[in-house]
Amino acid sequence: MGKVVVITGASSGFGKATAELLASQGHTVYGLSRRKTEHGQITFMQCDVRDFETVKRVIDSIAAKEGHIDVLVNNAGMGIGGALELATSDEIAVQMGTNFEGCANLCRATLPYMRRLRQGKIINISSIGGLMGLPYQGYYSASKFAIEGFSEALYAEVKRFGISVSLVEPGDFATNFTASRKNSQATIDDPDYGPVFKGSLDIIENEENGGLKPDRLALVIARIVDARNPRMHYVVANLEQRLSVLLKRILPGGAFARILCSYYKS
Repeated sequence: MGKVVVITGASSGFGKATAELLASQGHTVYGLSRRKTEHGQITFMQCDVRDFETVKRVIDSIAAKEGHIDVLVNNAGMGIGGALELATSDEIAVQMGTNFEGCANLCRATLPYMRRLRQGKIINISSIGGLMGLPYQGYYSASKFAIEGFSEALYAEVKRFGISVSLVEPGDFATNFTASRKNSQATIDDPDYGPVFKGSLDIIENEENGGLKPDRLALVIARIVDARNPRMHYVVANLEQRLSVLLKRILPGGAFARILCSYYKS
């Protein structure tokens, strides 16, 4: 039977690919995005995930129409590149507000409907950057680390209600995320950080542009939607990046940090 699925950040990238795949499989899909979008099989709704009151109104309207919400996919996100020291308060607020607070807002608004029926699935899109702190993507990593901790705690709190929580941790994918990344002008202009940041950014963008296709991630999410007992963690990445996750687990912290510094030439 088709499920009622809510996906944030559904107008492009992972969200768009996932929404289209799930809709083609017979699910009722609601796509949330900041800008107006139209798609024949998907019901799009404008929503700023950073604003809890707006999020709650949107979720309440979906639940009122459908009677239930079966799956929530928290995908909305953005990235700011630059030195941690030079980030502005506004840049930090936007990064953490979109990636982490947005995820928390959707969970807070949706969980009452899932608890009432004692069933549901929450799928939070994290990142390999949520498993290791990436240089010059520090606040992005911080937002994804926050999602990791939040999701692990949430899993323990809602498991007894028949609600599952899964984390999807993508590596590098070829999406519009690269083109839409906001880079710190203060870092670019700084004589100490600027040249190193440019070199690291070249490596990051080259890997992203040559990365996996978003359809690959959409297939993983579709399997989680269909799974009877989904896992908590799903790393979706190329072999090299999956090995880096393994190395992070087994190597001493300093040794792994030196590898990261060398790789990103930081």
